[in-house]
Amino acid sequence: HVQLVESGGGSVQAGGSLNISCTSSGSAFSMYCAGWFRQAPGKEREWVAGIDRDGNTMYADSVKGRFTLSKDITKNILSLVMHNLKPEDTAMYYCAAGPVMPYQWSQGDKYPYWGKGTQVTVS
Repeated sequence: HVQLVESGGGSVQAGGSLNISCTSSGSAFSMYCAGWFRQAPGKEREWVAGIDRDGNTMYADSVKGRFTLSKDITKNILSLVMHNLKPEDTAMYYCAAGPVMPYQWSQGDKYPYWGKGTQVTVS
């Protein structure tokens, strides 16, 4: 069973930067596709970024050019570096992983493994 634990959330002013990470209990990030989703209060969950087993990445248009997703499979860590943060980036950010095809990256229901989330607040 894969366990994912997010960390690094916090509060930052608009225009600032924040790094959030997700640690896997096993080799999830070398075995599976992984990604980040976010959900703001009163809004639907939104896909943010995805990475495949080879390290290829894809981003939602809303974060493209500002967020960078990477992974370190030796440490089982998935990282999301966020620059030029905006108030609309405020949300709970969730890490997800699973045997998902790249064309399914944005479909949250395809991921069997989820973390409990880390809060990002931009003011």
